[in-house]
Amino acid sequence: MPIQSGTHLGPYEILSAIGAGGMGEVYRARDPKLGRDVAIKVLPEAFARDAERMARFQREAKVLASLSHPNIATIHGLEDSGGTYANDHCDGNKTRPLRDPLLTRRWRNGRSLSRP
Repeated sequence: MPIQSGTHLGPYEILSAIGAGGMGEVYRARDPKLGRDVAIKVLPEAFARDAERMARFQREAKVLASLSHPNIATIHGLEDSGGTYANDHCDGNKTRPLRDPLLTRRWRNGRSLSRP
């Protein structure tokens, strides 16, 4: 069930839905303490009750949190209840270079993402 605008998840206020996929839904939210927008990923309730899927979700968040690269969103928080984490919010215009086929091939082959 979609989360309504104005709902609070932890310290974050949901502003709008961004999208949904196999591992959950993503929402644009506001971090009132730091005055910034974030993207919140939320697992479906059935997944949040599944220990194996929760472990996978937490691993995903920890891996993302361990990385530092301008083309990878920074994780800002992992909530213990309900399977949610917050990361940088980027509008579609900022992510357009990430859909570049050359950069995608370079990333898959473990090479530098900077153009030659």
